[in-house]
Amino acid sequence: MAEVVIVPDRAAAGALVADEIASLIQADPEVVLGLATGSTPLPVYQALPARLGGMDVSRVRGFALDEYVGIDPTHPQSYRNVILREVVEPLGLDPRRIRTPDGAVDGAEHAGADYERAIADAGGVELQILGIGTDGHIGFNEPGSSFASLTRVKTLTEQTRRDNARFFDSIDQVPMHCITQGLGTILRARHLVLLAFGQRKAEAVAGAVEGPLTASLPGSAIQLHPRVSVVVDEAAASRLRLADYYRHAWENKPAWQGL
Repeated sequence: MAEVVIVPDRAAAGALVADEIASLIQADPEVVLGLATGSTPLPVYQALPARLGGMDVSRVRGFALDEYVGIDPTHPQSYRNVILREVVEPLGLDPRRIRTPDGAVDGAEHAGADYERAIADAGGVELQILGIGTDGHIGFNEPGSSFASLTRVKTLTEQTRRDNARFFDSIDQVPMHCITQGLGTILRARHLVLLAFGQRKAEAVAGAVEGPLTASLPGSAIQLHPRVSVVVDEAAASRLRLADYYRHAWENKPAWQGL
């Protein structure tokens, strides 16, 4: 069973996860982080600078979950630029040590294998930050994705394109394809931290944590992982049947175990 932590708001979630990441960096200055984009992980990235203080982060390594295929690399919504803007620059990370999948059309047929090799060469991801879509996708693994899938090119659903249209001038500008870490890739990380906020995510969260294990809801793949922390606000937790138990377990968790 995943550990579910129900917090008052996004800021509390960001502080909690930022504390864990700071501890990892302090213990291993070359730690490998899995970085998600979108609005969900922003509270974590915003809380991190205060926790890092004067800590040396020049050797921290990171891998983004996904990238659009065919997007102009200079476009402000290319995930390479989003990661640079929201994570690398505010935290003072070395951009040469933070990778995103190659979204170029030329070479797309082997870009997934190249990314898998790079993650393996780095020793694997220590902590992977995840969000979850309203249809239950994690990364860009849309419903129907294999639990054994690796980094590959995927076609986005219209629901995902509509959800992401808020970052563009119109839905017509949202790319049709992406390259994403697969569910199998994500499950190789040593610690998964899934964040979700708001009522719109409640059904997906409940399905991922308490529903059946099914490719129709890719987020349910987290049930296969030995160490998962699901950090949600009250609204996102509103459909969880065992919410009272999750609160009880968190309140009585030994302090030395951390997140």
